[in-house]
Amino acid sequence: MTSQFEYGSISSLQEIQRLGEIIQQCFGGSPNDWERYLNRIGAENFRVLRQGERAIAGLGIYHMGQWYGGKILSMAGIAAVGVPPEDRGKGIAYELLSRAIEELYQLGVPISVLYPATQALYRKVGYEQGGSFCRWELSVASIWLQERNLSIYPVSPINYTIFEDIYNQQAQVNNGNLVRHRAIWEQVLEPPKEEAIYAYLIGSENEPEGYIIFTQNREKQESAIEIRDWAILTASAAKRLWTFLGDHRSQIGKISWRGSPFDPFLLLLPEQTAKIIDRMNWMLRIIDVPSALSKRGYPMGLEAELHLEVRDDLLAANNGKFCLSVSEGRGEVTKGGKGTFQIDIRSLASLYTGFLTPQQLQLLDRLKATQEDLETARLLFSGSHPWMADFF
Repeated sequence: MTSQFEYGSISSLQEIQRLGEIIQQCFGGSPNDWERYLNRIGAENFRVLRQGERAIAGLGIYHMGQWYGGKILSMAGIAAVGVPPEDRGKGIAYELLSRAIEELYQLGVPISVLYPATQALYRKVGYEQGGSFCRWELSVASIWLQERNLSIYPVSPINYTIFEDIYNQQAQVNNGNLVRHRAIWEQVLEPPKEEAIYAYLIGSENEPEGYIIFTQNREKQESAIEIRDWAILTASAAKRLWTFLGDHRSQIGKISWRGSPFDPFLLLLPEQTAKIIDRMNWMLRIIDVPSALSKRGYPMGLEAELHLEVRDDLLAANNGKFCLSVSEGRGEVTKGGKGTFQIDIRSLASLYTGFLTPQQLQLLDRLKATQEDLETARLLFSGSHPWMADFF
């Protein structure tokens, strides 16, 4: 199989055009959409699989970061995995992804994340569910907060650098949140269907405590606010923001936003009227086991060792025994150890992010461990439920 294909970067304008045709057919869109997408990610961050001189598949890679345990890890976001329909069912997507994962390992990238169109393919190359992406909806009439102690003022012109520091302060305490690629920010600030984008800062101009970016549209005879992005650093900012949204009730029927399935700011509302209207789980792959385990953060005050034995059918370097030693919130990994915590690379992904507990994975026959090791692992990988507000 390997000898039939060549994997690599885009090598010509003809390949750019061919990859655009593949992605447009697989995901919809126009040539203008493809040109905009290409420019955002950068042609150098796309990969193609060739058979002979013909490009038969491709994907894009977002090089960015992701927060775990209060620490940033380099992360490769895989997007736009495209194989034309006439070439499907031949193992081409598996070959493309396997080659990409091998490249990421050589580059020293510890983890990779993607949104699956189908789980079966990505599980074959070691990805597993790692966190949540949710879309919420709330009737504006149900808010009824009257907290106006903080100022809220519009931002114009709108530039993501105004909001980036506030966003990063919120992201660092939420497992799975991104250190956003510029293309993600541009996606946030691009209005759909030429709608106007509104942006506001909350608090003082010198030290804002939050922001909101949104559009207003009309759906089925009802006007709605779609929150493109928001970040809230204090309870006062959260109350002021809910009040601001509630003040739209005379003209706006509902609001929607993307976030965690366990949104803490909903606790401030008088009733449980917000509903999750869409939810999916993104998938993560551990690319480099020692690097991923040593670079994430761990609970302060916990001194512990976990003796893992990992199985990875794709990357041989991830196979074997590893001892994770944690002290003062930091992890150190050495080869060897007792291997009493036995787990495959996919299950390690769900444990690593905190998406599933070791006890839950054991119940599913996804790991073997002593009760002592299970409790140690539970403490090591505890934290907020992993989620992202960004789709790529």
